[in-house]
Amino acid sequence: MTGNEMAVRENMFVKKESYGTVTFANEVIATIAGLASVDIPGVAGMSGGFIDGFVELLGRKNLSKGIKVEVGKEEVAIDAAIVVDYGQEIPVVARALRESVTTAIESMTGLRVVEVNVRVQGLNLNRQKETEPGAPALVPAFAGV
Repeated sequence: MTGNEMAVRENMFVKKESYGTVTFANEVIATIAGLASVDIPGVAGMSGGFIDGFVELLGRKNLSKGIKVEVGKEEVAIDAAIVVDYGQEIPVVARALRESVTTAIESMTGLRVVEVNVRVQGLNLNRQKETEPGAPALVPAFAGV
């Protein structure tokens, strides 16, 4: 590889430049995407998916939870599974998340983000819970429902 070519190696992303190489673990890119999601209004948390069934409200513990990274030669694609606050306009929240993640990854790594797919895994009903005792705090989205 010469110049500014990039290669994928076992969950790592290698960027070759004239002065050496920069290697990104997929976990690093996923963490950047998670950090970019923390301050988006309407995003209540990140979801690990249907299998584990756990939803982690946003915090600084595991910022890569709910983020899947796919890297190509010069680009990266992100899948983000989120929980949205009830009452928020989901398309507006998703657009803000896409913009934030794209800006963060491109500015910090120099990789081109080709897509950020947002999957809404559930709704955070905390405000409704305060007015209705006994109401569930989270309503997970399940396939086929």
